[in-house]
Amino acid sequence: MRKLLDGTGALVVALILSASLGAPTAATAQEGASADPEIVEEAAPTTPVAGTTDVVSVPVEGDKLAITIEGSANGTVVIDLFEDVAPQHAAQLKALAQQGAYDGVVFHRVIDGFMAQTGDVEFGDSTAENFDMRRAGTGGSELDDIPLEVSDELSFTRGMVGMARAENPDSANSQFFIMFEDGPFLDGDYTIVGEVTEGMDVIDEIKRGTGPNGAVVGEADVMTTVRVLE
Repeated sequence: MRKLLDGTGALVVALILSASLGAPTAATAQEGASADPEIVEEAAPTTPVAGTTDVVSVPVEGDKLAITIEGSANGTVVIDLFEDVAPQHAAQLKALAQQGAYDGVVFHRVIDGFMAQTGDVEFGDSTAENFDMRRAGTGGSELDDIPLEVSDELSFTRGMVGMARAENPDSANSQFFIMFEDGPFLDGDYTIVGEVTEGMDVIDEIKRGTGPNGAVVGEADVMTTVRVLE
């Protein structure tokens, strides 16, 4: 478990920031061993997704993503991608956006005072015939996982966009999260791939999760379109 400080004091939450490609299995965090916050993560995938491929070889022009959100929140969000410090992660997000893979994907885990997580293109597509909200957050894409990319010059402050992953630090794939508040305890452990530069007020209105680990229950907010801006 991890201690998260907000304006009212210490809020203890169990967090899973992952892109595990199998059914979630929570690992046990050793409590009391350190004063630093801890993260409880899902088990890393044991088998690759069939058809796994490399990131598209043709570069996608543009260094911003425009995300249209509908639900409790309505509006457009612009994310500046940090291609200089996280080139592989930025390329992966742009490739998936260009494919339209993010269109219709839900925000499946949203923790008030912390972050909103989305990007499960495998099980989080609300337009899919077999969509089941209970599975959202346990999948990824057919592209290869990306190794951790960190920079000492960046910190998880409000509006920063990080890549979710499984226990293996080099397992980020398609899922990402947007910070509601500062979270420096994540620095060095998760890749910061970009920053919200427009529409943070829209992010603030995303429906919060009321289920275990911040899981969204019922109808979730949706990224209706995600496009690369040149």
